[in-house]
Amino acid sequence: MLDEESAVTDDPPSSSAPGGVTAPTAPIDPDDPRWFTNRELSWVDFDRRVLELAADPGQRLLERAKFAAIFASNLDEFFMIRVAGLHAKVRAENRRRGPDGLVPDQELDALRERLAPLVAEHARIVREDLAPALADHGIRIARYHELGEDDRAVLDARFQNRIFPVLTPLAVGLGRPFPYISNLSLNLGVLVRDPDTGQTVFARIKLPTEVVDRLEAVSSRRGPDGEVDEQVLVPLEEIVEAHLDQLFPGMEILDRGMFRVTRDADFEISDEEDDVKRALEAELRNRRFGEIVRVEIDADISEALRTEIVEQLGVEERMVYDIHGSLDLTSLWQLVRLPGHDELLEAPWRPVTRPQLRDRDDEQASGVLAAMRRGDVLVHHPYDSFKTSVERFVEQAVADRDTLAIKMTVYRTNSDSTLLPALVRASERGIQTVALVELKARFDEQANIRWSQLLEDTGVHVVYGHPALKTHAKCILVVRREGDRVRHYVHIGTGNYHAKTANLYTDFGLFTCDPQIGADVSDMFNQLTGFAKPGRFRKAYVAPHGLRDGLLAEIDRTVEAHRDGVPVRIRLKMNSLVDRATILALYRASQAGVPIDVNVRGICCLRAGVPGLSETIHVRSVLGRFLEHSRIYAFERGDEHVVLMGSADIMERNLDNRVELVVPVDDPAAKAEMLQALELAFADEEGSWDLAPDGSWERVRPADPERPRGLQRELAALHLQRARSADLED
Repeated sequence: MLDEESAVTDDPPSSSAPGGVTAPTAPIDPDDPRWFTNRELSWVDFDRRVLELAADPGQRLLERAKFAAIFASNLDEFFMIRVAGLHAKVRAENRRRGPDGLVPDQELDALRERLAPLVAEHARIVREDLAPALADHGIRIARYHELGEDDRAVLDARFQNRIFPVLTPLAVGLGRPFPYISNLSLNLGVLVRDPDTGQTVFARIKLPTEVVDRLEAVSSRRGPDGEVDEQVLVPLEEIVEAHLDQLFPGMEILDRGMFRVTRDADFEISDEEDDVKRALEAELRNRRFGEIVRVEIDADISEALRTEIVEQLGVEERMVYDIHGSLDLTSLWQLVRLPGHDELLEAPWRPVTRPQLRDRDDEQASGVLAAMRRGDVLVHHPYDSFKTSVERFVEQAVADRDTLAIKMTVYRTNSDSTLLPALVRASERGIQTVALVELKARFDEQANIRWSQLLEDTGVHVVYGHPALKTHAKCILVVRREGDRVRHYVHIGTGNYHAKTANLYTDFGLFTCDPQIGADVSDMFNQLTGFAKPGRFRKAYVAPHGLRDGLLAEIDRTVEAHRDGVPVRIRLKMNSLVDRATILALYRASQAGVPIDVNVRGICCLRAGVPGLSETIHVRSVLGRFLEHSRIYAFERGDEHVVLMGSADIMERNLDNRVELVVPVDDPAAKAEMLQALELAFADEEGSWDLAPDGSWERVRPADPERPRGLQRELAALHLQRARSADLED
């Protein structure tokens, strides 16, 4: 083990490529930093892959704009949470090394080195590639001075009526301190001089993007056929800059430039808090006052104005990013949502209803509950409809006179959710109704507080779980009276009960009446809502007690089977692979000769394909129009196929600090479908990258460029074919 203080040097172990280092073929030293990629740098590589899709001419134009917007929003959250956490460690003089050997201060420098060119490339792609191409397709982002007289007149009137009344210029000077700059706000910095006295002051204007569109549509020109030929949009800052004389009458404008501040938006709730909701509300009020972790500045402003902004904000130079182009490119979402440009987007996917869940002529055999009595039902969103599966499951349970109880976890949900109002109706009907609401779901805290209050006010039993743990499990339990006994109906998912993201994220959901899984989920709810120590579960793996051990045991069993001459394979699909104990177990399995395929969307701290360490491990990342979000853990040992699915990624936070639920899939058809999805994930050639031994990600090139394999396209075709076959049978 490295000593945390004395081991700090100016030349830390490399966190990127192992280079020419010989990998071990003997037992692995778990403290050797050569075998672990830095978590934060791996995340940057993930966002780089998103940016590659924005630059890909093979993508439709507005899909490219969408990926550019996603890159920007990803980066905002990364700075608010992960980079903010590193700065907090530096302020606390935390010199502890991570598994990769870097201390927090070194991580910040490495991130700056990795991110600066990436941010510059992002701005270039939007400025030089996307903007001209969009203009060629009738979507033009224009400067104010480029407009004709009529269009300028429209904007001048709009400025007077809608924009000017909500602007507040704040000058800095004697008795006027530098104003507080709120998180992610867009600000115009201005140097203003009094022509009579020669005094120069700095002033700040916050752009009112909360009440005014960032891109103001000024005109839509129509072609000879009557259809819109060109839509012209002007950035809000251009409009404000053009009218600075009205904000500073009688003054000279020496310079102006945009800047944007990102602040620490993370917080923790003590596990000693008596009232979690009240403590969280207090922290949310403080979130906007977090420490600054990034400053973005227009690269074209003068050095004097840049110096004024940086000095007034009191930030280190490594926090400052000079942007050649518009700031806050999340505004590209506005272009994606413009009507009339369907040809620039992928055709919308319309989810289908799972054949097992279709209504039958026999009313007793119809519905989700009846289908579950016939056998397990697996759904795969967004290919399968969330509305006709999950929402219908809850609605039918509420309407069923034999339903005794409905219990549900709530991590993230949409503002117009039908599920939570259904719980209210269930409570009104006398059904025992429990909502286990996770208030600490990051950036959804306020929404969850509102929902919890509404549910409480209408009689639903609302529980917030343990302050020290996030309840991240995704499950619904319906308890139904059937004769002289009760039956448990359970839905377990890999994603949130959020109808909108169910159309954007790929997630599996398992509907089952398996009595052991039902009893396990019932016990889990009782442990979370009551006062009991975690017990042993029958089939389920529940974090933070037992999930890691269960995964490690499956890896060890697979190694033993391989040593006994049984054909084996391990295939894993998740969002992130970070947990050191699991990575070490996979290394040991690879050294034993076990073939291992890992499909990871985002962070991967494992090194793949390193001789003597991980040469049988193949890691692929798939990105596409849908966000790959499902978690599947498959262990094949001869005729034995163990397939696990659930809410957990393989990260320390999930395995140690969250309540996660993972269950085995035993139904042969469901298991076969999940294994097929894994096969397609590793065959993808449309939006996938392979992890190289040196830690870099290499874009997969199609074996046949004319007919590339595509995970999401092929799954959509399979679901559509299944639905059409069911139509013919009906």
